[in-house]
Amino acid sequence: MSKKPIVALIYDFDGTLSPGNMQEFGFIQAIGKDSKAFWGKNKKLSEDNDASGILCYMYLMLQAAQAESISLLRDSFRNFGKDVELFKGVKEWFTLINSYGKSVGVNIEHYINSSGLTEMIEGTPIFKEFKKIYACSYLYDVDGKAVWPAVAVDYTAKTQFLFKINKGIEKVSDNHKINQHIPEKDRRVPFSNMIYFGDGETDIPCMKLIKDQGGHSIAVYKPGSSKKKQTAENLIRENRVNFVCSADYSENKEMYKVVKTIIDKIKADIDFNTLQENHKSKCSTDKE
Repeated sequence: MSKKPIVALIYDFDGTLSPGNMQEFGFIQAIGKDSKAFWGKNKKLSEDNDASGILCYMYLMLQAAQAESISLLRDSFRNFGKDVELFKGVKEWFTLINSYGKSVGVNIEHYINSSGLTEMIEGTPIFKEFKKIYACSYLYDVDGKAVWPAVAVDYTAKTQFLFKINKGIEKVSDNHKINQHIPEKDRRVPFSNMIYFGDGETDIPCMKLIKDQGGHSIAVYKPGSSKKKQTAENLIRENRVNFVCSADYSENKEMYKVVKTIIDKIKADIDFNTLQENHKSKCSTDKE
C-alpha cells in the first residue's frame, strides 16, 4: 500500500499565529520595560553597529534579564511562552485541518519557521502540534542558564529550513545532507506540497520561493488593522504570494476555506501526476 502524500503547512509565528512579538507577552513587562522602548533600543543597537536585529534582540534579552536578576533557564522562557496570545481559532486549527487532510487522503504536517524563540514557543499550548520548530534559540551553560545565541533566524536564513523540510532533514546542525543531491522525486515533501503562512518582511523570501516552486503562500494580516491588510495586499499585487487572509483560523472563515481548497488542489495534482506516470509506465512495458 502506498504511503499517503505529505502536505506541509509552514508558519511564521509573530504576527501570523500571534498578534504581536512573543517577547511582548510577559518578558518585556518582567524586565520593567514597554515594547516600544525595548524595540527602539534594539533598532538603535542594530543600526549603530550595522548588526543583525535578530542577534541584537537576543543579546538585549540576556542583558536585560541579568540587570533585573531574572532567571533565563529554559523553563523560564517556557513560562513566558504561556502568556503568548494567539489569534482566534489557532488552538482549534490543527485538529480541524488535520481532520480535513485525512478525509481527502493526505497527511498534514505543521512546522514553525520563525525569528522568534523556540524556547518561548515550547511554552505555548500549541507547541505539540508541530513536527519541527525552526526558530531562534540559545546555548545554555552547565547550570542551564542561557548564555549565547545558538540559532538566529532572519530573512533569507529562513529559506534554508524550507530545503530541510523538502529533504526531510530535522537537525539544524546537519550541513552535510542539506548539500547532497537528492532527485526531486525522492524528496520527502515537494515544494508543491507546501503552504507557507507569513505576515512580515522576514517572510517574503520564503513566501516567494514557495510560490515560485509551485507551492502556495498566504499573506496573513491582523484582523481590523488596515495598515497590516495593506501590507499583505501589496504582496499579492507584487506577485509574491498567492492569497491574502485575515488571521482568523476559525472553521469556515476565509483562511480555513482557502487552505482546504489548496489541499484539494495539491491532492488532485498528485492524483493526476500518478495517473499520468502509470500510463507512461504501462505504455513502455507494452512496447517491450
